[in-house]
Amino acid sequence: MSKSALITGITGQDGSYLAELLLSEGYEVYGLVRRTAHQDYRNLQGIMGRISILEGDLTDESSLVNALSVSQPDEVYNLAAQSFVKASFSQPVSTCETNAIGVVKLLEAVRTTCPSAKVYQASTSELFGNTKICPQNELTPFQPRSPYGYSKLLAYWAIVNVREAYNVFACNGILMNHESERRPMEFVTRKITDGVARIAHGLQDSITLGTLDTRRDWGYAPDYVEAMHLMLQQKTPEDFVIATGVTHTIADFCEAAFAWAGIDDWESRVKLDAKFTRPSDVNLLCGDATKAKEVLGWEPKTSFSELVAKMVTHDMDRYENL
Repeated sequence: MSKSALITGITGQDGSYLAELLLSEGYEVYGLVRRTAHQDYRNLQGIMGRISILEGDLTDESSLVNALSVSQPDEVYNLAAQSFVKASFSQPVSTCETNAIGVVKLLEAVRTTCPSAKVYQASTSELFGNTKICPQNELTPFQPRSPYGYSKLLAYWAIVNVREAYNVFACNGILMNHESERRPMEFVTRKITDGVARIAHGLQDSITLGTLDTRRDWGYAPDYVEAMHLMLQQKTPEDFVIATGVTHTIADFCEAAFAWAGIDDWESRVKLDAKFTRPSDVNLLCGDATKAKEVLGWEPKTSFSELVAKMVTHDMDRYENL
């Protein structure tokens, strides 16, 4: 008998890749989406006829109970969130309502509706903040530096508490930055690759960013959703850091993206403007995924250069076909 899974945030980058993975594994896949005036299903092209879409919202517990009752999932993947760190500074309350209280409501709905379901919570490397410990692993203390970070911190501890107090199979995936061709334009990596493609096609002259010095551990999203699935296939629930263990600056990302597009002198094409910076930022994040390798057998498959090439090629093709 095939398994069933409910994915919140199924229309996003991670949700769509995870849906494709689970379908390939023979799952019956349900996706929870909020009702909006203009729903965007672009990331689900090719699989819409193979998944079931349910309407609901993390802030509305009754809709969560209904979605769980309909889907009767073996596994629940909570990928829905207000995921833009900069926006969280101007919208701290709504960010916490979705990212923190929404998770508490989902866990309560699971406990009352399908207590045997396994739960995956999309946690974040932003929990670590400006820790002086590098690389960061599952034992590194948390020091979040944004409303996004501290909202996710409450969710992290909600998962741990429900796991320990009620024996619910629930785990946190503490994922370092992971990108892809499906990354929204608001994220710096996609802003760069889209900008490079536009420059290559003569549609603009430069890209404006907030900083070039921030250093991140960037991986490829399809690799990372495999880790999510593996976490829920274990006998006991645990939390895992998922990372490549290799860091690059935003300047490195720019250099690689422009080079792949065949554009010289990238520095002259990138402008800086303080309005694109955050009130407080995290300078360096680098993950240690040793536990994931030893327990899950997971390792990243895609290198930094391959990731950049995939994203630039995708955006170059988009403008080529306009």
